[in-house]
Amino acid sequence: MTSSTIFSGVSPISLPPAATGGNSPLTLRDMLFFLRMRWLWIAATTFAFLVLAGSYVLTAKPTFIANTQLVIVPQVSGSEAQRAFAEDAFIEGQLEIAKSSDVVGGTVTALGLDADPDFVDQTPSLQDRAKNWLMGASSEPDTASQEAAGPGPRDTQPQQQIEDGRIHDRAVATLLNMMGVRRIGSSTIIEISAAASTPQQAVDIADTLARQYIQKNIAMKANASRQYSEWLTRFVSEQQRGLAEAASALASFTSNPRDQFKLAELQSATDARRTLYENTLNQLTEAKQRITYPVSDATIVSRATLPLSKARPRSTLIIAFAAAVGLGVGFALALIRHAGDRRIVRPNQIADAGGLPFVTLLATSRTRNGHSARFLAAGTGSSTAAAYPVIPGMAELSATVVGLRRKRRVVIGIVAVNPGGGASTIACELAVLSSISGAQTLLIDAAAQKSSLSKSIAPHSSTGLVDVLDNGELIRTAALPLTPTLKFLPLGKVAAVSPAIRLSSRRTQLSFAELKKEFDAIFVDISAFSASPDANAIAPELDGVLVVTSHGHTSIDDTMHVIETLRNVGAEILGAIINHAPKRIES
Repeated sequence: MTSSTIFSGVSPISLPPAATGGNSPLTLRDMLFFLRMRWLWIAATTFAFLVLAGSYVLTAKPTFIANTQLVIVPQVSGSEAQRAFAEDAFIEGQLEIAKSSDVVGGTVTALGLDADPDFVDQTPSLQDRAKNWLMGASSEPDTASQEAAGPGPRDTQPQQQIEDGRIHDRAVATLLNMMGVRRIGSSTIIEISAAASTPQQAVDIADTLARQYIQKNIAMKANASRQYSEWLTRFVSEQQRGLAEAASALASFTSNPRDQFKLAELQSATDARRTLYENTLNQLTEAKQRITYPVSDATIVSRATLPLSKARPRSTLIIAFAAAVGLGVGFALALIRHAGDRRIVRPNQIADAGGLPFVTLLATSRTRNGHSARFLAAGTGSSTAAAYPVIPGMAELSATVVGLRRKRRVVIGIVAVNPGGGASTIACELAVLSSISGAQTLLIDAAAQKSSLSKSIAPHSSTGLVDVLDNGELIRTAALPLTPTLKFLPLGKVAAVSPAIRLSSRRTQLSFAELKKEFDAIFVDISAFSASPDANAIAPELDGVLVVTSHGHTSIDDTMHVIETLRNVGAEILGAIINHAPKRIES
């Protein structure tokens, strides 16, 4: 394609020279065109994602989160670095204790969460069923064996206990997923958070978890003190026996002293035994006091309060994420559709592929009463266009055709790729505009498959193109004058062979050479290429052919097949017309 190629539709636009190799760069105009053509895909996909997100937000059960804070007092000693390391290790251990099954299980039991449907799913999940099936065990009880054995009380009670245990464990696992324990910064304060379907339940769970953790801490310290007390009790008994033996030996030696050094040694051993015994006894008393009055290492500093708003689902975040994903998916789908779409939507598709001199965009015209303005009525004596609204873009096409007449392109055929492309309307419009410009114009209906022009302009004509082919003199009566500068030659009654094929034989009484002497412009309406072979037959007899496609319907492959076929039979392709283009594309 050369720089002389133009697109008529608004105004002729010179095209830059074709690239010698590689793909043309993507321009802002290409991107804007892509958005204009595929915005519906992007909008529809985004809307679908927003609908899904909105449905989830509206139907999802809200989740509320409550937080309880506790301060931990580590009982550590040593240097500053040792205390810091020991405090971190101690607090990390307390965090794990707060998430232990004893604390969580105690909360489940205290609040009766094993009977709450939000925490207990009575129906086994698909994963549990698959696991049971792989392990060779059924998730349902063996009802057949139970019926055969009978409902014995000894079998019913253990099985019920096992089932209760499973429900309790399921509630514990659910609560573990709905709670969290974390350390606030580098302080000794920990925060216990709990999620629930209601604000009050979230508060109750968070506070109960904190109390259960404190009770667990107290129980652990009491248990440690109890074990230490038991050891001290045994140690005190041993020390008591040793003290009694030392005192007995001292008393025996005192009654009969023989060696003063030995006496001093026994006296010192007895005093040491007594001191150790008294210290151990004091430690035992303190240990028993810690058992009786234990003190926790953690204290609640802030109880949970009712949350003012739900924590999940996060409506704004979900909607924003759905919109972003929808835009991305819609853009991707639009790109795939755009890349694989072979329908004609831009003039350069035909111009680049077919090397055509010009490509025109035509929009759809509407009359004032809402009906498409397609044809002139026979006998219209007006030479103005007031009664015949011009299709947007047709004036530019007509100007291009006038330029073709200067190159002696007088007889021009208009053929559509597929039926319904609007070739008859375009032929009629070109003829009207040509006649308005003052040129003597002849409009010929050679569309044997569907003679729309003849049925609309001259439905009652007795003679037509078919009769003129047999008798050239009938052209004077068969060509109906519509305006002083416009005549119309209807089709007539077609027999076995269409007029287009008969004209290709050059054995008829009608000669285009003779018609050129009388008329300045001759427009021939031809049947659609895919519906009839008439175009292949008559095209070589014409000065040129205009190929009509339908915007968004005709494929570039079908159009190129028509262009190449007509060129192979010797026809000159003057240009192409993209009909039914949207207003935004045509403008």
